[in-house]
Amino acid sequence: MAKRKIINIDEDLCTGCGECITGCAEGALALVDGKAKLVKEQFCDGFGDCIGTCPTGALKIEERESEEFDSDATKQYLRQTQGEEAVRRMEDAALAHEEGKHPDRQADPSPGPPPGGCPGSRMRANLKSGGGSQAVAASGMPGHVNESELDQWPIQIHLVQPGAPFFKDHELVVLSTCSPIASADIHWRFMRGRAVVVGCPKLDRTEPYVGKLAEILSEPTIPKVIVVRMEVPCCGGLTAMVQEAVKQSGRTDLEFEEVTIGINGDIIP
Repeated sequence: MAKRKIINIDEDLCTGCGECITGCAEGALALVDGKAKLVKEQFCDGFGDCIGTCPTGALKIEERESEEFDSDATKQYLRQTQGEEAVRRMEDAALAHEEGKHPDRQADPSPGPPPGGCPGSRMRANLKSGGGSQAVAASGMPGHVNESELDQWPIQIHLVQPGAPFFKDHELVVLSTCSPIASADIHWRFMRGRAVVVGCPKLDRTEPYVGKLAEILSEPTIPKVIVVRMEVPCCGGLTAMVQEAVKQSGRTDLEFEEVTIGINGDIIP
């Protein structure tokens, strides 16, 4: 044990929105009973990247006796729970922290977020090996070229109503906003024959999402919920919110599945 800086969470201010979970590159936070909790003291590096993501000011850095931060144990935990992309995100954050402590150090000139920013915002281009396809005219096209599988409206989590008839007797797919743009297969692979809601854990006002999704999932005829998210770390917040909503729904028979889409549109196994 040593006296060091570590995160403190005011549960009275915490709304369980999950924003801090996506802001923590070390995976040190989780939603437990609708509140953000520190998973393990040794996973918190004390830099406070999560603080800026909290909309209610529930997070702050305090100095107290705690376990030392263990980088190796944290990487092992991330690898087991979130995969190699999460480990890379942690390494990027550690590098940004180190550069922040040494302002005279030459920064990496490659495009990317400022120190402490989200690695998922890193600029990338030419994702298609062939250099991209020929653009087509946006106007003068027929009514549709590819058939839409959307069979309801609205679809945004803020706008849908729990108990809507299109939820009954259907599996529910929770799409990240970016996934149907990244992958042309989303409609036939995930939306066909299912109810759909869409949200972004990073840019939406997500405070009501867990409660609303829990209400929707309390419908006993929904057999399964599928989260379709992007590979970028911030999208993990969508999974965390849906998992918490499943718990709050009170159901034990509800099947849960997560699917991750790469930024090139591939499904990541």
